[in-house]
Amino acid sequence: MTALHTTTTTTKPEMPFHHKHSPRATATATTRFFSPKLSVYLCSICVTLFILFHIKILQTPLPSSPSSLSFLHNWQEKFTTADDADSGGSLCAQDLKSMSDKLRESVTFLPLKDLRYANAALVGHTWFMSSLYDTHEEGEVQYQQFPSESSNGRILCIKGHDKHDGSWNYYALAYPESLPKNATLVGGRTFVSYNHYDYGNIWHGLSAMVPFIAWHIKNGCALPTRWILYHWGEVRTGMSPWLSTLMEATFGGPMNIEKFDDGGDDQATVCYEEAVVMRHNEGGMSREKRMGVYDLVRCKARMMCNVELDRSDGGEIGLTLLMRTGPRSFRNETAVVEIFERECKKVESCRLRVAYSSNLTICDQVKLMGATDILVSPHGAQLTNLFLMDRNSSVMEFFPKGWLKLAGVGQLVYQWMASWSGMRHQGTWRDPNGDNCPYPDDDRRCMSIYKHGQIGYNETYFAYWTSKVLNEVKMRKFEEASKGNIIPTRCACS
Repeated sequence: MTALHTTTTTTKPEMPFHHKHSPRATATATTRFFSPKLSVYLCSICVTLFILFHIKILQTPLPSSPSSLSFLHNWQEKFTTADDADSGGSLCAQDLKSMSDKLRESVTFLPLKDLRYANAALVGHTWFMSSLYDTHEEGEVQYQQFPSESSNGRILCIKGHDKHDGSWNYYALAYPESLPKNATLVGGRTFVSYNHYDYGNIWHGLSAMVPFIAWHIKNGCALPTRWILYHWGEVRTGMSPWLSTLMEATFGGPMNIEKFDDGGDDQATVCYEEAVVMRHNEGGMSREKRMGVYDLVRCKARMMCNVELDRSDGGEIGLTLLMRTGPRSFRNETAVVEIFERECKKVESCRLRVAYSSNLTICDQVKLMGATDILVSPHGAQLTNLFLMDRNSSVMEFFPKGWLKLAGVGQLVYQWMASWSGMRHQGTWRDPNGDNCPYPDDDRRCMSIYKHGQIGYNETYFAYWTSKVLNEVKMRKFEEASKGNIIPTRCACS
């Protein structure tokens, strides 16, 4: 006890550390509170939180609403404001800005058309956006979606809208909160279509639209805000009226096709809040999925044109000759019509219609196909209408001389389409006679002569073939009637 008392009385209670009049003491206190170690510690916390937040963002799909992008900016503002209240906040804000600037500057633009793959433009990733992989589930459409898990939460940015050289148009992926400098952010969902052929031909154009319809069905009938059309990376600003009208019916409103005609910078950068990209047409889709797409377009087209969704014609067999004028037309139309007319009269309830695709409106075509069980037509774009018939309807196709050897797989497209849309392709007739070619029959130069040739006829074969198909259709319709038709009352995505 004595020792303790001695210590207490002999120690002088000097406390300069807390003396309010000592400048040295104040400086010492400040130095100890704001030590270099503490600053490093605060910065480490800020950087760690920044990294953890971005990891969370990459793992969580971004909502498609316009507010989703503003959320990121709001978070940064609040985070910076909260840090500014703290003595180390300004340093953290500088680090965040530096990191955001680096992300912004690290965005790399690549040509939409990669000329390295010019000799294999449709192989693999294709020469359009060649650095990216598609998402593809078994039997489903192949597509790319931004933002998504596969894009690590990044969105699609496009720079340039050249209509003559796709290698002068560029694409890149960027984080929504760190877009390239001077980029414009566009809200809504954008459908980006790549077509290696063209949008004017109704077959090629429809093939490019089918995957979007499949995605539309698969994703709860989600609709686009706008479309961007590309051919070889070059901007296209329209499609055939036939195709445009069908797409408006299918998606329930006018197509907003981006025309880039606002007079702005040709190399301006535009980033899209959400984008869905298709570049393989119908490739990879199962027959079942394709039939579902054609069912929807057929149904929506009939609704648009006030055509009954299900026929109630009392078992009538509709036989339609859909003619062409000019290339690949019948050389003697009168004789051909007489053959089909004669065979049709032999079958009860058969009704023959002769029409020319060139003078029919879209609704005329929808109504005509809706009343057709057997479609007779030369090979050509007008045959694309075949999917507008009822399922299990029949197609008879005719070719001029020379196509079998020289036309390649392109001559099979309507056989494929008949299968994909649930129709029955009843075979082809190929004219053995026609214009002569000065080269050997298998010389590719002959195709320029044969391509637009006219088609003759074989009365005996045509009569036999027509009779066979008519009797088959008659039996099918009888069986369907005996089972009782299920009449659809509405379309999918209505």
